[in-house]
Amino acid sequence: MNRLLVASVLAVVCGSSWVSAQALLGNPKKGEAIYQQHCLRCHGEKLDGNGPDGQYLIIKPADFQSLQSRSKGDWEMLVAITQGVLFSPMHGWRDRLTEEQVRDVLSYIRMMAPFSAVS
Repeated sequence: MNRLLVASVLAVVCGSSWVSAQALLGNPKKGEAIYQQHCLRCHGEKLDGNGPDGQYLIIKPADFQSLQSRSKGDWEMLVAITQGVLFSPMHGWRDRLTEEQVRDVLSYIRMMAPFSAVS
């Protein structure tokens, strides 16, 4: 009985967190400026992972236009931006960007490469 209750509470909390993360709003115009300043060199002008510095990396930068990237939830994207991606050249931006700036960048990415749930 207690396990069922705990599992139910966790499901509600995790589910509502995912939904609220999907609804994070930012300013895509401000996000574009931040993206151009900090992200474009690796992720490219078209957000396709083909930035001018990306060619020198052993692990190719994320292609935000790919279905794999577009199917990631906002929460997963926010974690990658703030914390970085383990075993890749993508470092975290938590110490350089505010939470609002991270939301702005994500908003710009979503405007250019909208979320697409995988069926």
